[in-house]
Amino acid sequence: MHHTGTAADQPAPAPEQGKPAEAQSRHSRRFGLPIATCLVMGNIIGGGIFLLPASVAPFGTVSLVAFAVLTAGAIALALVFGRLAERDPRTGGPYVYAREAFGDFAGFLAAWSYWITTWVSNAALAVAAVGYLDVLIPVNDHKWTACLAALVLQLLPALANFAGTRYVGAVQLVATVLKFLPLLLVAIGGLFFFDSANLGPFQASDDSPLGAVSAAAAILLFSYLGVESAAVSAGEVRDPRRNVGRATILGTLGAALVYLLGTLAVFGTVAHDKLVTSTAPFSDAVDVMFGGSWGGTAVAFAALISMVGALNGWTLLSAQTPYAAAKDGLFPAAFGKKKRGVPTVGVLVTVVLASLLTVYNYTAGSGGVFESLVLITTFTATVPYLLATAAQIYFLVSGQRERVNRGRLVRDSVLAGVAFAFSMWLVAGSGYAAVYQGVLFLFVGVLVYAWMAARKQRAATSQG
Repeated sequence: MHHTGTAADQPAPAPEQGKPAEAQSRHSRRFGLPIATCLVMGNIIGGGIFLLPASVAPFGTVSLVAFAVLTAGAIALALVFGRLAERDPRTGGPYVYAREAFGDFAGFLAAWSYWITTWVSNAALAVAAVGYLDVLIPVNDHKWTACLAALVLQLLPALANFAGTRYVGAVQLVATVLKFLPLLLVAIGGLFFFDSANLGPFQASDDSPLGAVSAAAAILLFSYLGVESAAVSAGEVRDPRRNVGRATILGTLGAALVYLLGTLAVFGTVAHDKLVTSTAPFSDAVDVMFGGSWGGTAVAFAALISMVGALNGWTLLSAQTPYAAAKDGLFPAAFGKKKRGVPTVGVLVTVVLASLLTVYNYTAGSGGVFESLVLITTFTATVPYLLATAAQIYFLVSGQRERVNRGRLVRDSVLAGVAFAFSMWLVAGSGYAAVYQGVLFLFVGVLVYAWMAARKQRAATSQG
């Protein structure tokens, strides 16, 4: 297997004149297993969980079946990412695997679509976070105060990223702990207040059981984006061959458990007819459990912390894939420079693009812009998933090194097949409009690729 090597593999650069080596590396730190797991959990659980129970309530408790099926798919995907990272533990995740299996163009498509996903989701997260901030400080009365709040919410995680990987890890750890307290409070406490009369019908919609599961799943699918987080940042993880796979599986399982228990607890504490129209299901559950209305404030605070944590993680990821691609000459060279362990140009470009998108969202004035963007990111996020699982299938079938153990080969093939099917289901779930607009975004990338590949070729011939 060829290795182009990343910053992690190459010898450390000589210290700049007048600067001791330790002053440069003090701000960058490799993530251990706990932080890597927090990164995965923090990125999967953005703000979606705080609205999820209400979004799936109209389908009835059949949505819990959809949850179980989805969780199995997400875990298969997580296991495949773990296997791929064992094979090639470099920063870039799906980009690295797709390029290794199918060459530059497939690698570029994975990097490009993943990059679009990250900055569009950042804009989406910031706008959603303003809704929760409004419960604590009224900012939503005027669209410009709301817009300003959304921009500040994007800037803060970016500053943590500029400060270095050490600070990104610290913010991630604190945010994960703070958001889990209220979620676990509802998930575990809610079981004591559980009343099956609240559950409502098993199937509340007119669809067939299979139709209801698929429709509920399409909504829940978005809440599982982020399983690739540890693989994308593999170069920043200590002992990535072991830890990326572990962090991915632990993070996905942890997120799934919180989702499932939380949704079940809310289903059991808030009456079904009230839940269907709820805008803050967790707040309602806390109010039912403990009376009063302070629960809403506490949950809004937790949701805000959760979203800032997710913004922090996604901002780092948004710079990692272009960094890996720039190292291979497939993205502009500026994306390939690191300061304090963070690719700063990538972070800067992400913040600027996400901020422009946020301002556009507030000036366009129609609520529809935002929802369609969220759906587009679901489509663009699955392109790297499909390419990565296809790469795993390619590695297995072409029998590179894995021929030795037949049992493991069969198991890995089944997993890769399930993960591929899960990724296809994600594409189907994101809907016609999202796939249509997502493909337009992808094809703009083809033009960028043509330009970068031509420059790379010209540089090679002039050297030759």
